[in-house]
Amino acid sequence: MTARESSDEKRPFSGSAQDITVPSVITSMEAGLSNTEPRHGLDPSAARFDLASAAQAGHQASTVGRLAATVERLRAEVRAAHAAAEGRALIELAKGVMIERLGCGPAQAARQLTELAQQAGLSSLELAADIVNQAAHDQVAAVAEDLVRHANGPEKEPAPSVAVRLRTAESAALAASDTQAVAESLLEHALAPLGATAVAVWAAGLEASLTLCGHAGFSEDEANRWRYVPPGVSTVARQALDERRTVRIESLSSVGLPTIGRAQSLDGGRVALPAGTGGRIHGVLEICWPEALTPHSPAIARQIEALAELCAHTLENLPPSVGLLTGTRESADVSELVDLSDGLYDPALVLTPQLDPAGHLTDFRIRHANNRFLDPAGRPRSAVNGSLLLEAYPTAGGESELFEKIERVYATGEPFRAERMTLTALVDQVPLAAVADLSISRHADSVLLIWRIEDETARLASLLQHAQRLGRIGGFEENLVTGDITWNGQLFALYGRAVTENPVPLQDLAEHAHPDDAVAIGRFLQAVLHHRRATSTAFRLQRPDGVTRHIRVIAEPVLDADDRLLAVRGAYQDISSQHWTEVALAATRDQLAHTEQESAERNRLALQLQHAIMPPTRAPLDAPGLDVAVRYRPAETESLVGGDWYDAVVLPSKRILLCVGDIAGHGIKAATGMVVLRNAMRGLAVTGAGPGQLLSWLNIVAHHLSEQVTATAVCGVYDPETRVLRWARAGHLPPVLVRGEEASTLPLLRGLLLGALPEAEYEEGEVQLELDDTLLMYTDGLVERRDTAVQESLSQLLASAQDPASSLERRLDRLLLHSKSDTDDDTCLIGIKVL
Repeated sequence: MTARESSDEKRPFSGSAQDITVPSVITSMEAGLSNTEPRHGLDPSAARFDLASAAQAGHQASTVGRLAATVERLRAEVRAAHAAAEGRALIELAKGVMIERLGCGPAQAARQLTELAQQAGLSSLELAADIVNQAAHDQVAAVAEDLVRHANGPEKEPAPSVAVRLRTAESAALAASDTQAVAESLLEHALAPLGATAVAVWAAGLEASLTLCGHAGFSEDEANRWRYVPPGVSTVARQALDERRTVRIESLSSVGLPTIGRAQSLDGGRVALPAGTGGRIHGVLEICWPEALTPHSPAIARQIEALAELCAHTLENLPPSVGLLTGTRESADVSELVDLSDGLYDPALVLTPQLDPAGHLTDFRIRHANNRFLDPAGRPRSAVNGSLLLEAYPTAGGESELFEKIERVYATGEPFRAERMTLTALVDQVPLAAVADLSISRHADSVLLIWRIEDETARLASLLQHAQRLGRIGGFEENLVTGDITWNGQLFALYGRAVTENPVPLQDLAEHAHPDDAVAIGRFLQAVLHHRRATSTAFRLQRPDGVTRHIRVIAEPVLDADDRLLAVRGAYQDISSQHWTEVALAATRDQLAHTEQESAERNRLALQLQHAIMPPTRAPLDAPGLDVAVRYRPAETESLVGGDWYDAVVLPSKRILLCVGDIAGHGIKAATGMVVLRNAMRGLAVTGAGPGQLLSWLNIVAHHLSEQVTATAVCGVYDPETRVLRWARAGHLPPVLVRGEEASTLPLLRGLLLGALPEAEYEEGEVQLELDDTLLMYTDGLVERRDTAVQESLSQLLASAQDPASSLERRLDRLLLHSKSDTDDDTCLIGIKVL
């Protein structure tokens, strides 16, 4: 007899009140109310209301009110009776402890309990909770002791009442006939004082499914909607089950996990705890708060964990048919699992949990190794049966994490499967690795471990199949004696034929090829069938679907011991992509060769044009009192034909025009631009204008009368009579003056590069030259370096220019020889020496 049943027998109802139940009273109320309704089918005169009928109606109304009050009173008495029964169950537990400890009878234990409670100033219920805590030494007792130690701390509730709540909830759970009553008791006695408004108890099923076995605080409609959660659906309870830890959510609105009662308390908090014993999780306890969850103290957290342990014991003893839906079934026991494993074609182990005295999972015992069992270390089945898993296979707890995976499957019930997993076993203390496909599943309280070692032959066959698929290769073998032809699946796909159709013999190969390839196929067959040597050929296969594929076939003859031809075997390969790639490459090569030829021709013409206008050296200029020398060094790469130019000419006025320039860019365009500017400068110089004006006119030519070329230039006009040099620059480096043993650059005059603007003015400068002075004009190809600043390059040029030289010609040659330029650009250099 349960505590609730005994409480029903001892309810403090007297006489007939004991026989009155809530449903009977409600039925009486409904009957009373029905008497007030008008009756149909009576005489109309009987329906008249008089003073007597009005008094009778008032009497009936007062009767209904008294019945309603009676119902409420009876309901309160029922609740009080349930609470008293649950309290009496805890007192009965304490009396049992005292009977065992004191060796007394039940009546003496009851009197002793009452006297001790009075002496301690506690209620009998509180003293009973303390006695049970001292005797139990379980997690509930530990929580109570922790609360007692902090009773004077910041806890809002005295520790004894918390202990009473926990023990009362435990007693109610033990006395409850189903998990629904457990959930209601937990909420009423333990969780409601903590502010919780609802609780759900989930049972873990096959493949980590969840079944709602008990609930409190949720409507029936909501509970029916969440009666079963299939595998793979992510919920708050599923997260606690999968992660095997307490899941705490401050507010459901901050996460996207669905759960029971989410719509009613969207801003509320949730706590979900796995409820398990002995390393196995039997279900999940989910607690609902109406508002955002605040951090719990460690004592409260331990109290909630103790409640989860209570749920675990309830779920552990839950009959398989309680709370489970259709589609779930009672798992087979160990003996049935042993029989099942012996019927497998793969090695398998039946494992049972090994618990320590505290009930914690420490290992798994190998209960049975099936008939197909093959030990990597070469041990027989008898040496493994009955041993612990970590003792037989210590590497299971290593990098493979095999033990952890088995432990997880046992805890959650969710199967684990993996392909090509590396398993390691110790053979004479040497680790031996093997690749296997693994399957782990839980059956009742046992675990079935199945593995399939990867066969080397099967692995190579699979590798060959993938290689043929990736290489678009199909193999064949044709028996010339029996006429049997064997094709693999890839060859049927190459031919565009169904696998149910007959393969094509080699003799009929020409019928499926392009007519132009008949000769090549004939030579191929003659070499294989008559000359009996391996050979290959390429042809165009015409498939039934109208697609033409470029195929290469290679075959070899198979001879017997008497050198007779038995069969031909070989392979077809689809080389369509390779063929069209080769065609495209051939066309590209032809186009590239044509382009290179045209480019070389253009560069040759440009180089000839440049050399015709500006030879590397030229004959001495007939200028009185002045020695003039020029040098031109073309670019090392012919494709980099540049636009550097120079000119030195005696004008009709007997003055001497000296200029150098550099067109931006390379190639034929730069060469033609150089010709335009050089000839324009010569034509403009006969006007007698100064160098600044000449550059202004040359800027107009560059901007308007050419294809908008840009260029730099330096221009000078030397008067032999006065030895005065007038000069100007357009974005060009300044000339270098060598006087005695010193070399320096002329002042940097203002001047924009040619062609940048429609109109530009250029500043002029004058230099009074003296006897034996040397003036150098040059382009940037003489000094420019990729990794050096221009000023540093000019300093190196001045150092080389001031070295003494026997003649002007030798000075220019030495400057070109010692030039450190690395831009592979062409170079112009003009030197004059006053005599």
